[in-house]
Amino acid sequence: MRDLQGIDNLLLNELKSCCAKEYNFLPREAGLNLMESTSPEIHSRVSAKCRDSKVEELWSLTSFFGYRTQTFVQAVNLLDRFLTIMKVQPKHVPCIGVCCLHIAAKMVEEENNVSPSHELIRISQSRFTVSDLNRMEKIISQKLSVDPNVVTALTFLHLYHSAVGSLFAEREEIPSIGRLEAQLKACLCRLVFSKAKPSVLALSLIAQEFEDLQSATLLMSIQQFQKHLKIGDNELLHWKELVTKCMTEYRSSECNKPDNKKLVWIVSRRTAQSLQTCHFSVPGLPTIPEMSWDESESEDSSEDLSSVENSPCGSLGSDGEGAFFPSLFHH
Repeated sequence: MRDLQGIDNLLLNELKSCCAKEYNFLPREAGLNLMESTSPEIHSRVSAKCRDSKVEELWSLTSFFGYRTQTFVQAVNLLDRFLTIMKVQPKHVPCIGVCCLHIAAKMVEEENNVSPSHELIRISQSRFTVSDLNRMEKIISQKLSVDPNVVTALTFLHLYHSAVGSLFAEREEIPSIGRLEAQLKACLCRLVFSKAKPSVLALSLIAQEFEDLQSATLLMSIQQFQKHLKIGDNELLHWKELVTKCMTEYRSSECNKPDNKKLVWIVSRRTAQSLQTCHFSVPGLPTIPEMSWDESESEDSSEDLSSVENSPCGSLGSDGEGAFFPSLFHH
């Protein structure tokens, strides 16, 4: 390990610069409080439960289309900022959420990797049209500062991780950035973490994840980050405790239980008829000789694709991921 002075000054300066900009991309706290106090039974306003459910669906769509973590984080940032400045009914949230993901994808992803509007609508099981999506995109762009260089918690997470990595001779000694990104996604599925400043939320993730290493050097580096960014001990402790609670629930056996929702496959009537015809016209196969079957393989290895109602974005829980970690879709 190198000493504390090994942290690159350019990284520290970039942290300061991002800290000065983060206030420009924060959702309004009054709007967040209103969502928290709104009961899910009230259909005239968006509740925290409605918002959290939509964020989980955006995570599923992000995984399905193979989008980057940055796309998901920026989509959630757009969604929260829009919901906290506009009077929105719950029935409009699906269109707004998918639109935020589409806007973020066009800012972050390579052009040939961005899913077409009609495909995004079809996979998300949405009931609005491409014209509705285009109109909503114009409204969001007019109301918000849609900046591809938006400062989010992911911005700080990468900077912190790079700075901490410079203190270690072997980077294997510290948790991977992918692990930290996954934990950030879990936090963003809860409205309460939208109240945290991005710089503080990211440092809270770093502090709780690196706590098990019991390294004096890491502790000193976190204190240095606090000093440069003027983050108080009480503020950091508050959010660190919430992050730890979220991660504890994520790791619990109850959270790890797979959800019984399944991905709904949409096929046309003609395709359905063709599939039924093929089912009854399959030619007989030759008998498999004894001992040719590999008994180590499961005879029932195919995924259950049964259709279930009210599953617009497929399974939101999977083995090893849990309620806050939507499973990867299988194309």
